[in-house]
Amino acid sequence: MNITIITVGKLKEKYLKQGIDEYLKRLSAYAKVDIIEIPDEKAPEILSENEMLQVKAKEGSRILSKIHPDAHVIALAIEGKMKTSEEFAERIDHLATYGKSKIVFVIGGSLGLSEDVMKRADETLSFSKMTFPHQLMRLILVEQVYRAFRIIKGEPYHK
Repeated sequence: MNITIITVGKLKEKYLKQGIDEYLKRLSAYAKVDIIEIPDEKAPEILSENEMLQVKAKEGSRILSKIHPDAHVIALAIEGKMKTSEEFAERIDHLATYGKSKIVFVIGGSLGLSEDVMKRADETLSFSKMTFPHQLMRLILVEQVYRAFRIIKGEPYHK
């Protein structure tokens, strides 16, 4: 299985990089995982609604340019469907079983994802009704993907 995580912005925090690197190393036994960082659009702290849409549109077009046409796209969005770890594992296993070997997870920037990215997504996923920093979401996502593979393989870890 090939998993790509497309995310907006550079990861600067050393502790997050270390955690992500650890899970990527563990995941290498189960899948090929790539992380693609898309530059975030520079914008002032306070934006009008129109300016927010423009920023999301620019980031969105960068994201879309990195998605392979036959990839199954899962957008991380607060309004997405929430799943248990077991349901998430079941979904990944189902995709693999039915020939969707290219899965792309998309993590937007601080303003979220553009309408075009949301339209391209085959499904949306939410980890919580709470808002998390998008940098932290990378770590949470790679940990949950690793947990999913452990569950799929019936290996201990997820309790």
